[in-house]
Amino acid sequence: MTTRTRLVGFLSLALLMLTTSVSFAARKELPEESPEGLKLVKGTKLAAVYMKEGADFSGYDKVAILDCYVAFKKDWQREQNRERFGSVADHDVARIKSELADEFKKVFSEELTKKGNEVVTTAASDVLLLRPAIINLDITAPDTLAAGRSYTIAASAGQMTLFLELYDSVTSELLARVMDPEAIDGFGFYQVQNRVTNRVEADRLLKKWADILGDFLVHARSTGESTAPE
Repeated sequence: MTTRTRLVGFLSLALLMLTTSVSFAARKELPEESPEGLKLVKGTKLAAVYMKEGADFSGYDKVAILDCYVAFKKDWQREQNRERFGSVADHDVARIKSELADEFKKVFSEELTKKGNEVVTTAASDVLLLRPAIINLDITAPDTLAAGRSYTIAASAGQMTLFLELYDSVTSELLARVMDPEAIDGFGFYQVQNRVTNRVEADRLLKKWADILGDFLVHARSTGESTAPE
C-alpha cells in the first residue's frame, strides 16, 4: 500500500486533529458518525474513538501491526531552521520519522504481548490488524546528531497525535478508529530537552496508548463486551 493511498484514508477525520490544540478543544464539534458509518464513542480515555456498531473484538487474541506512518507538523522543519539556521536537514527529518516508526512498533509489540496478545505478521480470523500513524509531530529539541552537545530548556519535548485504525485482518473490515493528540511530557516543569529525554518521553506516551488498547482487548476477551474503556 502506498503512502498516498494510506493518506487518503486518514484525511476524512485527521484534518480535524491538525487544527486543534493538545487539549482537543474541538472534541464537542466531532461528528457523531464517520463517513464509513463508525459511531462516536463518548467518555473514553482518548480524545476521539469511533467504532463500528456491533463490532465484536472478543475473538482477537493476536495482532498484526503495519508500519507506522509519521508526519511532522506543517512547516516544522522550516520553523526549526528559522530559529537555528540549517539545524535540521532533510536527512534528519527522514531519520527521525523512521526511528519513531520503529519505536512505535517495538513499544506496541512489547506492551500488547504483556497483555496476552501474540504479535504476528499473517492474517487469520483471530488477528486484529493495526494501521497506525503519528501525525502533527512537533519536537522541541530534535536530534540532529550534530557535533557537540546540544540541548534545549523547555517544559515539553513537544507533541504528537495518534491516528490508529483497527481492521479485521481477513476481511479488511474497518472496525474502529482512534485519534488522540498529546503533549510529549511527563513532568510538567522546565527541564533539559535533548535526544535522550525525547526518546524517554515518547516511549512513555507510546506505552500509554498501547496499554489502553491492550486493556480494551483484554476486557473484550474476558467479558465479550466491546465497549471502549472509560
